[in-house]
Amino acid sequence: MKLTTLAVGLTLATVATFSMAKPVAYTIDPGHTATVFSWSHFGFSTPYANFSDIQGTINVDNEKPANSSVNVTIPVSSINTNVKALDEHIQSAEFFDVAKYPNITFKSTKVQPLSKNKYKITGDLTVKGVTKPVVLDAVLNKQGVHPMTKLQTVGFNATTSFNRSAFGVGAYVPNVGDKITVNITTEASVPAPKKD
Repeated sequence: MKLTTLAVGLTLATVATFSMAKPVAYTIDPGHTATVFSWSHFGFSTPYANFSDIQGTINVDNEKPANSSVNVTIPVSSINTNVKALDEHIQSAEFFDVAKYPNITFKSTKVQPLSKNKYKITGDLTVKGVTKPVVLDAVLNKQGVHPMTKLQTVGFNATTSFNRSAFGVGAYVPNVGDKITVNITTEASVPAPKKD
């Protein structure tokens, strides 16, 4: 009887431990994260540009992936088109209006696992003060100890597309393409414990 009681107690304790498990918070590494986007230029070419210095957190729940989440902030001033004059133009009020709206943000609202390493991440994208839902097609590249930092690390790639005019950034549509295609790559790590 005592053994049975002990076994039940251990089982309940184990269940309680798993039920209290929380997603692990990984801090995005800006040095190994990029958001590259492209558009049509009068139908003649497909220019590319990227944002850098991206900040945020990826919360990963391996037991229940649907409980995972993403929260990202992208400074518009970090844009790089490889043409300085264009960088300045895109930051002006005609496009992003960086003086009034310095950041782009993405906050996930749903994570749907599709397979072992593929996910659909739905979230709220806010650009120029306008918030719209977008869906990221994400792939988990790797999860484990980073050989250089020795920190627990995850790496993802993701893609999405949307019409920029929906966010109030519609200058020169349709000659300059409305549809924006975005490719994201990121590494994020669990912060090292602080030393006393």
